[in-house]
Amino acid sequence: MSEAAVLERYSEGAQEKQEALCCPVDYDASLLKLLPTEIVEKDYGCGDPSRYVRKGDVVLDLGSGSGKICYMAAQLIGEEGQVIGVDMNDDMLALARKYQDEMTAKLGNDRVRFVKGQIQDLALDVDAMEDWLKDHPVNDAKSLSALEQWKQKQKQQKPLIADNSIDLVISNCVLNLVDDAQKKQLVEEIYRVVKPGARIAISDIVSDEAIPQHLKDDATLWSGCISGAFQEQEMITMFLEAGFQSISFDKWSAEPWQVVEDIEFRSLTLTAIKPEGTECFDSGHAVIYRGPFNFVKDDEGHEFPRGERMAVCERTFRFLTEGAYKDDFIGISPAGERTPIPWCAPHGTRRPAAETKGGQHVHGDSEGSCC
Repeated sequence: MSEAAVLERYSEGAQEKQEALCCPVDYDASLLKLLPTEIVEKDYGCGDPSRYVRKGDVVLDLGSGSGKICYMAAQLIGEEGQVIGVDMNDDMLALARKYQDEMTAKLGNDRVRFVKGQIQDLALDVDAMEDWLKDHPVNDAKSLSALEQWKQKQKQQKPLIADNSIDLVISNCVLNLVDDAQKKQLVEEIYRVVKPGARIAISDIVSDEAIPQHLKDDATLWSGCISGAFQEQEMITMFLEAGFQSISFDKWSAEPWQVVEDIEFRSLTLTAIKPEGTECFDSGHAVIYRGPFNFVKDDEGHEFPRGERMAVCERTFRFLTEGAYKDDFIGISPAGERTPIPWCAPHGTRRPAAETKGGQHVHGDSEGSCC
């Protein structure tokens, strides 16, 4: 689908409010009070990924549009955090930047910036490329080759968004606007820029069935965030194949936003974590899955039967007892210090109770010594 059609429609949305481009969303009203009315009215989305922002985060907003979610996130990150909005539409960037000085004064410091780039190629600084093209116009094969060489050098030496630099990637109804042939690259780019152990929260439109080609060829449906949508399971699979773990449909609209040819299109928010990537060391830790299911299985293939003391490495122990799953697992540290050894527990490895007697228990939000 033509990128020009998307740019044209969102340029219109920067000039006049487009009701058809957004789903009803219950945003945090307290965060909207600080925002100029024009930014709120000309924002188009299907979810509220700002709810996942933490104090001190470096946040990247893909397809930042009017800047609404960026300026909401800026109120949550505090003075030490930073928000970067990426967009390709000049009119939307102009709208977001129009209020930067005003918002800087309200926030107390300059913690938001907007950059021009394609969300499927977060290394390429499009503003820098356009500046370069002013002095090096492309009008033949030789100049085209020079442009490609410049792009590769720029992406390597001065990437727009550096590797492993972001605490939280958010997006609000934008991934569906990327051409299907570039969606895999898009997800891989998200994985590239996120720090090990960091998070993503992607609000987008998905379909319950595969979308036929004649709908994908409809420019109005595509630019309206419909026919370029991920199919539900396809979205999970693509993020899993990129390397993300703990992928969840954290928000899932019960009612479809639109139904086209009996295909339901609804909004959801997908959350996931990039693995730490650290080596596995065994120090004698164990976890017990509380239930209620007979067992659960993580994305690395480890199975956790209900009520069993399962051997885990230090990295997995931290992941299960300090993160999103801390209320689902009891963590047991070894009673005495042990020299860590490189080791990842083979699937199904139990930890004998004798090895953890007297060790410290971690119960969700509280922890204490064994009796």
